[in-house]
Amino acid sequence: MGRIRRQGTRDIQGVVLTMLNQEQINFFKSNGYLLVPGAMALTQCRKVRELMWQAMPKGSAMQVDDLVSQIGPFKSEDEALDARHLRVGYRWLNRFLGVSPEVISLIYSESICAMAQQLLGGQLRQAVANGLPMGSYGNAWPGGPTDPATGNEGARGVYCTLPYGNKAKEPDQCHTDGHPFQLGVVGLIDDCPQDGGGFKVWPGSHNKLYPTFALRYDQPRIPYYEHLPGYKGIVHSPEYLHEVDKLNSDVTPVECWGEAGDIVFWHHRLAHMAGHNYTNSMRQAVLADFWTTNLDQFRTTPAQGDMWRDWSEQVQLSSTDYSDELAALQRL
Repeated sequence: MGRIRRQGTRDIQGVVLTMLNQEQINFFKSNGYLLVPGAMALTQCRKVRELMWQAMPKGSAMQVDDLVSQIGPFKSEDEALDARHLRVGYRWLNRFLGVSPEVISLIYSESICAMAQQLLGGQLRQAVANGLPMGSYGNAWPGGPTDPATGNEGARGVYCTLPYGNKAKEPDQCHTDGHPFQLGVVGLIDDCPQDGGGFKVWPGSHNKLYPTFALRYDQPRIPYYEHLPGYKGIVHSPEYLHEVDKLNSDVTPVECWGEAGDIVFWHHRLAHMAGHNYTNSMRQAVLADFWTTNLDQFRTTPAQGDMWRDWSEQVQLSSTDYSDELAALQRL
C-alpha cells in the first residue's frame, strides 16, 4: 500500500510523533476504522516477536527458523488450553505478553496514545505493566471464551494465526465484541501479506449495527445453568442478526494487511474478524483496547442517540468527507 509520510518530532522509541489530520478523522467517523502505517517502532516489534518464540516450550515441533513447521494446525504435543497462552488449531494467543513492559510500551506508546486521545478525548485508562493478563479469570460463560473485560490490566496480547496449508477456503463471517471498550487497535509486529490472516473490517458497519444494540457498550448475556445448558451466552437482537447477515452477503470487507509497525484503529461497534491465512507465513499482531476513565458512567446512559457523544469534540464536530486518495490508501 502507499505509505503516508509522517512528519514531526520522535518519541523515545524513534517513532515519529504525528497527530491525525482532519481528513483521517473524517474517514474514521464515516467508516469506523483507520489504517496508520509505521506507528510502532520496528525494534520493539522485533523484540516482541522474540518474546513469543521464547515462550514456546523447548523441543516444540514448531520452530522459528522453519516455516514449514509453522503451518497449522498445531501438533497435539504443542497444544495448550490455558487461556493466557492458548495454542490450538491455527491460533496462537499469548496473553501473558499483553502485560509485559515490551508490549505495553509498543501498543500504548506516546504516539499511539496521542492519536487515540484525539479520537476519544477525556483521560485514557492506563495499562499496567506486569499486571493481570487477560484470561486470568472470567470466562464469558462456562466453556466459553475468556471475557476481555475481566482480569485484563494491559493489552489483549499477541495474537498469531498460523498458515492454513491445505485447509479448504472458508467464507468470511463478521462479528462484534461483547465487552465494554471504546476503541480497538491491532498492530502488526511482522509483515503480513494479502490473504495472510490480517484483521478484516466491514467499512461503515458501525453505523448499521449501532441502532441494533440494547446497551451502549455492553451486550446482554444469559447465565449458564448446568441443568439447562442449551441456551447461554450473548443475546443478539433480531435486528442485529439481520444486519450481520446483510453485511456478510452484501459488503466486501477490507483486509488490513501491511508491514511490521502498521496499526489499525477500529470503533467498538464495527463488524470485524480475524482473517484467514492462506499464505506460508504466520500472522503476528498485538491487540489492545482503549477507553476513557468515564467509560463506566457512559455504560449507564441510553443506548441510542448520538453515537459520538462520548468521543472527542474534534470527532463530534467532524464531517464524513474524505478524498479518493485517502480511501485508496485505506483499501476502500
